[in-house]
Amino acid sequence: QVQLVESGGGLVQAGGSLRLSCAASGGFFSGSTMGWFRQAPGKERDIVAAVRWSDGSTYYADSVKGRFTISRERANNAMYLQMNSLKPEDTAVYYCAADSVTWRFAMALHERDYDSWGQGTQVTVSS
Repeated sequence: QVQLVESGGGLVQAGGSLRLSCAASGGFFSGSTMGWFRQAPGKERDIVAAVRWSDGSTYYADSVKGRFTISRERANNAMYLQMNSLKPEDTAVYYCAADSVTWRFAMALHERDYDSWGQGTQVTVSS
């Protein structure tokens, strides 16, 4: 496990942009995947995007494809989520998560695969 801290959330109008950052501490990250999840009011926590740490390959939920971009900086143990063309439906608490195991070869896309979680950062998109 690693310790994760998110930042960058806030209030933005529809059509605007935000960039979320996730910093991992406790050692150089060598797990399989880091990802972003979100939980909207009254809804379950769902994956938004994920990046495989080894090669940078990415996954995006259909609802954010073409609008969000996930990236990583391995040297800094950092992950980012650039969110453009934000919609009110994007309003949620966004969580940074990490799958710290080294034996998983596929990307971790399920909440149960992640063993480290940040505290969450609120993103509110007004219409």
